[in-house]
Amino acid sequence: MVFKRRNKRSYLQVATEAVYPRGGWRRAAHYISHRLRRLPDAPHRIARGIFAGIVVSFTPFFGLHFLAAAMLSFLLRGNLVAALLATFVGNPVTFPFIAVTSVEIGHWMLGGGNGLPWLHIFAAFGQAGIEFWDNVLAIFTDDTAHWISLSRFFYRVFLPYMVGGVVPGIVAGLAGYYLSLPLIGAYQKRRRKKLKERFEKLRLAKAAKADALAAKG
Repeated sequence: MVFKRRNKRSYLQVATEAVYPRGGWRRAAHYISHRLRRLPDAPHRIARGIFAGIVVSFTPFFGLHFLAAAMLSFLLRGNLVAALLATFVGNPVTFPFIAVTSVEIGHWMLGGGNGLPWLHIFAAFGQAGIEFWDNVLAIFTDDTAHWISLSRFFYRVFLPYMVGGVVPGIVAGLAGYYLSLPLIGAYQKRRRKKLKERFEKLRLAKAAKADALAAKG
C-alpha cells in the first residue's frame, strides 16, 4: 500500500505519541498555527471556526469533538477545517485542567457536591462507557441492564462537566477568536502582497526578455 508504514508502530508507541506527539507539542502547535493561517477563506470565517473548535474542546463529548465542532462551525458559518484543527486545544496535556475546572464550576453552578480529581473523572468516563455498552448488549441477551451507576455518573460527573464547561469554553473561544482574527488578516494581507510582488517580477522579467528578443530581431 502507498501510505502504509514501513516500520509498524507498537501499541506502546501509539499510546505514547497520543500523549506526546513525535517532535513535541510545540512543533505540533506550530503546525496547527501554520495550517490555520494558510486556510483559503475570509479571516472572520476562520476565526469563527477556531471559536467553535475551542468551545467544543470544553465539552464532555469525548470521541465526538470533531462532529460537534463541525456542527457548531456550520451553525456559525465558520470554516470547517479551522474548527477541526482548533479542537487541538483539547489534548492529553490540557484535558486534566479542563476537566477539573469544568466539573468544579459545574458543581458550583448546580449547587451541590465538590469537584473531583482528574483521574477520578476520566476513570468514571471509562467505566460509564463500558457499562453503557454492556447495557446495550443486554437488550439482545438474557443479561439484565443496570442503569443506576450510569445515572450517578450523569449527575455526579457528566452534567457538571457539561454545564461547567460552558463558561470557560466560551471565554477561551472568544479569546481564540479575537486573537486569531487580526493575526490571520495580517498574514493574508502580507501573503497577497508577496504574491503580487512575485507576479510583478515575473511580468517584468517576461517583458524584458520579449524586448531583448525584439531588439535582436
